[in-house]
Amino acid sequence: MEETSNKISDANLMYCTDCGKAISKNAEFCVNCGAPNPKKSNKNSQTTNNRFLSTILLCWFLGIFGIHRFYTGHTTIGVIQLLTLGGCGIWTLIDFIILLTGNFKDSNGNPIKANM
Repeated sequence: MEETSNKISDANLMYCTDCGKAISKNAEFCVNCGAPNPKKSNKNSQTTNNRFLSTILLCWFLGIFGIHRFYTGHTTIGVIQLLTLGGCGIWTLIDFIILLTGNFKDSNGNPIKANM
């Protein structure tokens, strides 16, 4: 009897991709390391896509002032880009390419990329 109840509880478990500890499939994040659960559906997909569009437009039109960095929470880098005019445009171009490839992250470490 105990063995079947363990199998049922095991069916609701998965392993954290960062630390490897067992977590519930319904958990938003790992209680051991705090990593987000990649299997949990993303309810904010429209918001994420809007953030990508906003960030890429800010980078393209106001990138030399570092406005896209302020928008994503990187205030220190934003100030440096503001003072150096986006590293004479080079830093802005690099940020734009990073945004297009989907490797840009906000200050919390969340990726900012298009949902296609």
